[in-house]
Amino acid sequence: MVSTTPAGLKIQPRHMDFDFPNPLPRHWHSGDAFKSHLFDAMSVLFPDGERFFIDSVRNFREQITDPELLAQIRGFIGQEGHHSREHLVYSDRLRDLGYDVTRMENRAKKRIHYTQKKFSAKRQLAATAAMEHITAIMADELLRNDKQMKGAHPMMRQLWRWHALEETEHKAVAFDVYNQVGGNRKILHRAMRIGTFFFIKDTFLGLAHMLKEDGLLWNWRVWRDGLRWMWGKEGAFRPMIKTYKDFFKEDFHPWQHNNIELLYATRLEFDKAQEPAAA
Repeated sequence: MVSTTPAGLKIQPRHMDFDFPNPLPRHWHSGDAFKSHLFDAMSVLFPDGERFFIDSVRNFREQITDPELLAQIRGFIGQEGHHSREHLVYSDRLRDLGYDVTRMENRAKKRIHYTQKKFSAKRQLAATAAMEHITAIMADELLRNDKQMKGAHPMMRQLWRWHALEETEHKAVAFDVYNQVGGNRKILHRAMRIGTFFFIKDTFLGLAHMLKEDGLLWNWRVWRDGLRWMWGKEGAFRPMIKTYKDFFKEDFHPWQHNNIELLYATRLEFDKAQEPAAA
């Protein structure tokens, strides 16, 4: 059965102003280099990626007539803009530690520029819908299982939970826009395969670079423990496999993974009052 975005779901940007530690602890996640740099490598990709997401949705905003979806688009753009701002500060802290963040950023910028030059606006929107599914399932796991951020620096834990909350709120916006403008599922599925490949590649290259700078690239224990944390019996990424694959079902919609109660519970960490249950 096809699911849709919950009626009345409000997507509200939260104007956070995180007080990043300066200097940022090199291994801020439980003193673990692998965990810390996996998150770091993903973070470096976010500012340019999120600007691409905003542009791809904006390209079709004038074709949307549903006032509820238009309001959600505004919320999506606001949230992604704030994410980009905070992660740029994060990148500056990593740059201060001596990591070649600019090289990682340029790799992402080059690919985005190529995509915007060579592919149609609808294919760019398909790429956004696909990548939003990846961020959504990662966000769900982070919010659902406290152990994923156990031992992390308190401010960094808050940053990632805030980001995960808002990714959950707007997880279906690009997908709904894509459907509204007559998007093709085959193109969507192809975009997911390509997007997954480059997301894994760029994250791995960033992780490897930072481990190399720490003198840990060839430390087999770091890789053994890190891969076990990701893919072991209780690994952080194992629960995501099924929900990732659901994207390729012909009747898939992001809110088939209905975690609205988790969303409301997490809002209490960041909002003065929880929105009404019907919101």
